[in-house]
Amino acid sequence: MSELWEVLTEHLPEFTSGFWVTVRLVAISFAIAMTVGTFVAALRVQPIRWLRRVGGIYVETFRNIPLLVLLVISFAGLRRAGVPISPWVAGTASLGLYTAAYIAEALRSGVFSVGKGQIEASLSLGFTYPQTLRRIVLPQAFRTVIPALGSLVIAMIKNSAIVGVSIVALPDLLKEARIVQSQTFQADETFFWAAVGYLLLTVTATLAFRYLERRFAIRR
Repeated sequence: MSELWEVLTEHLPEFTSGFWVTVRLVAISFAIAMTVGTFVAALRVQPIRWLRRVGGIYVETFRNIPLLVLLVISFAGLRRAGVPISPWVAGTASLGLYTAAYIAEALRSGVFSVGKGQIEASLSLGFTYPQTLRRIVLPQAFRTVIPALGSLVIAMIKNSAIVGVSIVALPDLLKEARIVQSQTFQADETFFWAAVGYLLLTVTATLAFRYLERRFAIRR
């Protein structure tokens, strides 16, 4: 037990720095994922067939390529092609675009939960289909899929560990833990505190989305 606390006290700055890098990584990636995922979900429910196909191609592409492969393509691949992309841009973009495919599918299921009568009534009142989606359908869809979004955020937090140990090598919590372990040779104690850090993030996300679920629950 003394060795456990010794590792934490001696290397607290490294763990703290990595923790906040992970927080920033997840926050930026989630913003990208929500923006792109909402747009792709809107494409997936359009009445125009070719728009639905564009959305479907995006979802199937990013959902079926491993995140690690996306990181290699976005960083090493683009740099080799002459694009001066930074590790932060490559890491957040890859994680965000990867998660956006899952968010799009979650939102699409939420859209289908909205009654067709509401859509038809909106169209009959003169709203266009994009206006109907933006003002009537998507707000209700978001409220319906809050639990699913919470699960995706938790998955994103855990997937962020891949960014730190990949070719991008952002100094996140797991990366800093590996550096500490290489210095102290105390793997059990080091990765225990890394696990605690990830647990703090996932529990916080769980509590936040449970609050949102209660706050914005649709009363039927």
